[in-house]
Amino acid sequence: MKSHVLFFDEVDRSSLAYVGGKGANLGELSKAGFPVPGGFCVTTHAYKDFIATSSEMDALFAELDQLDPNDLNQLRDLGGRIRSHLLKLELPVSLRNNIIQAWKSAGTQYFYAVRSSATAEDLPTASFAGQQDTYLNIRGKDELLKHIQKCWASLFTDRAIVYRAKNGFGHRQVYLSVVVQRMVCPEVSGIMFTADPVNGNRKVVSIDASFGLGEAIVSGLVSADLYKVKGGSITEKKIPEKKIAILPLPEGGTVTKELSLSQQVVQALTDNQILQLSELGKRIEKHFGSPQDIEFCVEDGEFYV
Repeated sequence: MKSHVLFFDEVDRSSLAYVGGKGANLGELSKAGFPVPGGFCVTTHAYKDFIATSSEMDALFAELDQLDPNDLNQLRDLGGRIRSHLLKLELPVSLRNNIIQAWKSAGTQYFYAVRSSATAEDLPTASFAGQQDTYLNIRGKDELLKHIQKCWASLFTDRAIVYRAKNGFGHRQVYLSVVVQRMVCPEVSGIMFTADPVNGNRKVVSIDASFGLGEAIVSGLVSADLYKVKGGSITEKKIPEKKIAILPLPEGGTVTKELSLSQQVVQALTDNQILQLSELGKRIEKHFGSPQDIEFCVEDGEFYV
């Protein structure tokens, strides 16, 4: 039987078709000894087996094939019907049991990030970044299963449907893996580019950083600090007001909190941390053989990617 679940130490770059880009990169980093919080991937085989339990998806896929992506009313109606249908489907017993067993092995006491990792059949390198949903600080068996199902349903958001239609991807040929990863409770999070994203200069590492969870940066809710490093020296720092942070709640979920006036203008990473992080980024770039954009966070002074 093709695996419904693969742990990070069981996947690498060659696993793209089963765990998508996000899952494959986390597995590759984990195997190479980089600081990756533990977790597992619910594979595209699991998604296919889940979809196969539906007696309606063939007809719904046929409707998608005929859809005019510029007809917003039709798009909204069809996307809503598919998502609603997928959220009501029962998980096959074997699939449910496999996910629960993986969760028990990873640690039932932890909170998890549940992230979508899409991939296209015969075109695994196609990018679907930002098209599907992510859920943070999920705890407990029932919540985990519910949010994995929500990730699968998010393959049919209006935005994802339009993206596939306009880029020539068949709706039946795009599959979704779900990455389940232990949450850290970061003081600081951000995104690092091992080549300058503005001009492509491969000698410059560019870092965006802010307090709390990285979703505040990704969603554009906060203006992050910007640091640039070249040749082991910090060459540029921009420290804007960081008015809010997204923080994990002890009972699960997240909250958006306004920062104190004094913290709003504090540099999120120390100069020493900036240099440590850029060095870590260059080691990751060397491992993959090309420039990388890397999500990172700091918990108790330790970096995680």
